[in-house]
Amino acid sequence: MRRLVLVLAFILAGCAARQPEPQAVQPAPVIQPSAGQLIGLTASELVGHFGSPALQIREGTSLKLQFRGPICVLDAYLYPSTGGALRVTHVDTRTQSGIDTDQAACISALENPS
Repeated sequence: MRRLVLVLAFILAGCAARQPEPQAVQPAPVIQPSAGQLIGLTASELVGHFGSPALQIREGTSLKLQFRGPICVLDAYLYPSTGGALRVTHVDTRTQSGIDTDQAACISALENPS
């Protein structure tokens, strides 16, 4: 019985003496802009974000705004919302040669032209 008490005492002493291991601090994730951040914006908000569009096409009640940069082309399609204001419902991105490209990368390139 004494041995059991001694073993338990040593185990408890070992637990009490342990210091918690420091937690590794994870860096905050870098949030890439995406087309999802453009969905719901109005035409004036897009213009405020990217500048004047290179192309503007109105068809019926819809509007297509095209923004061009050295790396890619972004087409934003706006349709009337429940309040009547035109809002972005879809975004397409492609390279200058017409090949689909990553939307987040294209948006970033248009936001940060070099």
